Amino acid sequence: MTASAARVVADGWGWRYAGRRLPAVRDVTFTIEPGERVLLLGASGAGKSTLLTGMAGLLGDAEEGERSGSLQVDGADPESQRGRIGLVLQDPDAGVVLSRVGDDVAFGCENLGVPAEEIPARVSEALDAVGLDVPQDRPTAALSGGQKQRLALAGALAMRPGLLLLDEPTANLDPDGVREIRASVERVVEATGATLVVIEHRTAVWADMMTRVIVVGADGGLLADGAPAEVFGTHGDALADAGVWVPGHPVRLPVLPAADPEGAILTTRDLAVTRDRRRAVQHGLDLVVPDGAATVIVGPNGAGKSTLALTLAGLLDPLEGAVEAAERLRGRRGLDPSRWTSRELLTRIGMVFQDPEHQFLAQTVREELAVGPRALGWAKDRIDAVVDALLERLGLTALAAANPFTLSGGQKRRLSVATVLAAAPAVVVLDEPTFGQDRRGWIGIVSLLQEEIARGTTVIAVTHDADVIRHLGGHRIGLTAAVAA
Repeated sequence: MTASAARVVADGWGWRYAGRRLPAVRDVTFTIEPGERVLLLGASGAGKSTLLTGMAGLLGDAEEGERSGSLQVDGADPESQRGRIGLVLQDPDAGVVLSRVGDDVAFGCENLGVPAEEIPARVSEALDAVGLDVPQDRPTAALSGGQKQRLALAGALAMRPGLLLLDEPTANLDPDGVREIRASVERVVEATGATLVVIEHRTAVWADMMTRVIVVGADGGLLADGAPAEVFGTHGDALADAGVWVPGHPVRLPVLPAADPEGAILTTRDLAVTRDRRRAVQHGLDLVVPDGAATVIVGPNGAGKSTLALTLAGLLDPLEGAVEAAERLRGRRGLDPSRWTSRELLTRIGMVFQDPEHQFLAQTVREELAVGPRALGWAKDRIDAVVDALLERLGLTALAAANPFTLSGGQKRRLSVATVLAAAPAVVVLDEPTFGQDRRGWIGIVSLLQEEIARGTTVIAVTHDADVIRHLGGHRIGLTAAVAA
């Protein structure tokens, strides 16, 4: 496994997407020498993902946007060096190309003209490296979000690139998966000598294997650039204030105690949940969701956490058994949430999907936040007050007129949480509510959920984030590995 490491040079580089008033990133200058391992940091919306996409040569032509300065890989435009560059995107679904796991991992190698007889070994080696232990003929559509994350990384590793670019590679992974991905990336760069650039909010996971930290400023330029110990030691307080996760800088939020609520708002009886209506991911689930408290759903990737959450929210039918809501939530068709109308669900159970884009409907952020309240027939003054408060609370006021699909990953997640809270449902179900969040965004979401719990809202959160579990307190549902392979 060999690769010649790439050199990256940015000189006053910037990019403005077509139709946007402000650049996504601007005035960035640095040189990354061959074989360096760089942790690329910055607040949500600072342009980290845009910069990484620019290094990969995937930003498009003048119709897509306007660039300034220069950005080169090995002395040439990145667009001419794509065979040397492996990119893992922030959204794992965006990296899935083919319908079978083995074919998907092999896709990049085939495009690079790797001899056919070498490809099977590369595919197996890459899948082993990322710990994706599924048959190579497994449909990619059947994978969980975390498994798709590993699949995307395996596809990049199989290409043996000279420049490996990773955008939040552990965002949807369980703790074991985080360790496996970190270890596999380290093994690959040690074996190949490839240059590595990683965007990651879990800075503590990566800091000790990196030779350098580059921090992009939200208003352009760089906030810091140097060895990890130097950057975090010298600029730690300022970076934390700017929204960067700095190792050793704890979050100062209250830790909610384990609640002792009276009664349950949702119960399940011998529940079997399914993604495809054919086979159970989990079965025999007899669960209780306490009223007016937090419940966290934890377990390994592929265990069915998201499927369970969607079932509890009334958006998937059980394969077997039943979900039953408390009498006070009764809909016209009874206590089973899957039988309620969309309007009934709106005020009873709100769902924040793992992929924020799956719930966006409007042309602007402000309009998106008003969708639920308008459907409920609220007065304009009331809608405006709720929308303004959520925009301010989650740091989205300056983006009120922006199209939701043009936001950064972290901004999309905050918006998706806010759209559900805007309708004030009795139960809020959130799938990975804090993934991709900078320090300020994380604090904003978790503190808002704490306030919702204090007001009596029931919060159900699927999460791998130990700090979310600790700060929300409450009840825990632990799932083991899925019953169906």
